Amino acid sequence: MNKLGLLGRNIEYSFSRGYFKKKFERENLNYSYDNFDIESINDLKKIIKTPSLKGFNVTIPYKIEIIPFLSEIDKDAQQIGAINTVKILENGNLKGYNTDYIGFKNSLTPLLENKKYKALILGTGGASKAIAYALNQLNIEYKFVSRNKRENQLLYSEITNKIIRDYEIIINCSPVGTFPNTENKPDIPYEYLNENNILYDLIYNPEKTKFLDLGKKNGAKTTNGLKMLEIQAEEAFKIWL
Repeated sequence: MNKLGLLGRNIEYSFSRGYFKKKFERENLNYSYDNFDIESINDLKKIIKTPSLKGFNVTIPYKIEIIPFLSEIDKDAQQIGAINTVKILENGNLKGYNTDYIGFKNSLTPLLENKKYKALILGTGGASKAIAYALNQLNIEYKFVSRNKRENQLLYSEITNKIIRDYEIIINCSPVGTFPNTENKPDIPYEYLNENNILYDLIYNPEKTKFLDLGKKNGAKTTNGLKMLEIQAEEAFKIWL
């Protein structure tokens, strides 16, 4: 049996294992999918010795840390600077890809109207890099929002009514609001949101975060990260095949 999996830390909650198990049963495929929950990226050396392992997804906190372990990197992933899919080549070398940007782009597009948008990206981790890459492809100008001041970034405390009006798309790439801390939310002025805003949360557990709930109450369009995950998972499977 061919083996695939998910590399990360504290990933028992993850959607991927259940998604692929159902896919393999439905399509009668001779594959299994396991969680590789490791404390340090150095434990990867043991994981890749797993018999019949063909590849794996990568999640928090290893999307950037895995890069030095790769022999090859796909050109899109190279530009993004973060990896979420790894294929084990026939010679045993590892090749890195990023399918997150495809999942995000293809799930955001149906929400867009025929007008010029700007976006705020909340968080600056590995996931946010793929989001920025997808926004570039869609010709959507963006700014990162962080808790620490850096050049060309906003602090959460700097988000005003005018910024909310100008930057109609707001994407949460931070883990704030993930189960079990479901009452937590990114620190933005929700009272300024309106029907012109689109709130996108990469979190999918819970299905409706506090961030999305408050957005909806103020008239914004909202979506969670489930569709993005499904699309990126299917793209990853094509790479492994």
